[in-house]
Amino acid sequence: MAIILRLDRVMADRKMSLNELAKQVGISNANLSNIKTGKISAIRFTTLNAICDVLDCQPGDILEYRRVEN
Repeated sequence: MAIILRLDRVMADRKMSLNELAKQVGISNANLSNIKTGKISAIRFTTLNAICDVLDCQPGDILEYRRVEN
C-alpha cells in the first residue's frame, strides 16, 4: 500500500496512550488500534479531524505517501 500511517509515532511524541486518545476522539480502542496498525482501507475525515485536533497535528504528520515501484 502506498499510504503509510504514522499515528504511533505522533502518539509517542505526545506521550498519549491508545486508550486516552480513543476516549478523547470518541472511537473504540479496537477501531483506533486498527488505524494505528494500518489495518484499514479508509478513514473518515471526521475521525481524522478529531485525531488531529486531540494530537494538535496536521494530517500529513499521520499520513505518508510512498510511491510503489512496479
